[in-house]
Amino acid sequence: MSSADNERRLWLYATGDHECAYLPNRTARTVFVDPTFSLHNRHYSQLIRQGMRRSGRFIYQPGCPGCNACQSLRVPVRVFQPRRRQRRCWRRNSDLSAIVRGADFRQEHFDLYVHYVATRHPGGGMDEHDPDSYMDFLVAPWAETRFVEFREGDRLLAVSVVDLIADGFSAVYTFFAPDESRRGLGTYAVLWQIDAARRYGLDYVYLGYWIAACAKMSYKADYRPCEVYQGGEWRVLSDPRSLS
Repeated sequence: MSSADNERRLWLYATGDHECAYLPNRTARTVFVDPTFSLHNRHYSQLIRQGMRRSGRFIYQPGCPGCNACQSLRVPVRVFQPRRRQRRCWRRNSDLSAIVRGADFRQEHFDLYVHYVATRHPGGGMDEHDPDSYMDFLVAPWAETRFVEFREGDRLLAVSVVDLIADGFSAVYTFFAPDESRRGLGTYAVLWQIDAARRYGLDYVYLGYWIAACAKMSYKADYRPCEVYQGGEWRVLSDPRSLS
């Protein structure tokens, strides 16, 4: 891919081998887009459609020799059919209001994020956080990012960070009040994004990398029908166990 704006090719760089963060006893390698490339949201939209993902301002994809466990997954919103437990989750949270905000720092959001990470991911490498590292993780200067608040009255229960791309939403991260586990706020946030994308006339919600053999990543295949990026094209995922 090249850019007419700066007449430079977009280069990819691979890391060295490192321990896989998701599957035990496996070695991983990550491929990154050149971070010095002058990106725009249209580039990002194209790269997302080619199975890539972002963390902060870095766009990446797995490049592990001999392993294809990580598959980029998206939900075609017009044909999505919620499962029974997803319909129950939607009804359970019908009392919540959703407010879409710009990608600005808000202390209330940050406080909820710190509490969520400390409770749900202690010792997972995300314990050191300050406002700058928090924003560096969630936003990028070239991305059209929104923070979606979910509130029960005035109380903030969850925040979903979502990128607006050419054909849909890319789900970046969701954090929520750990003491509200009965609500299933993570599930509700995805359902809200699917519903909102459909209402806005968009085609997809991109959920990032799905890993069938990893419990904390396998849930993404519950939003069906869904598609995974394989061999340079998007294919309907017929058997969620097929790539474990």
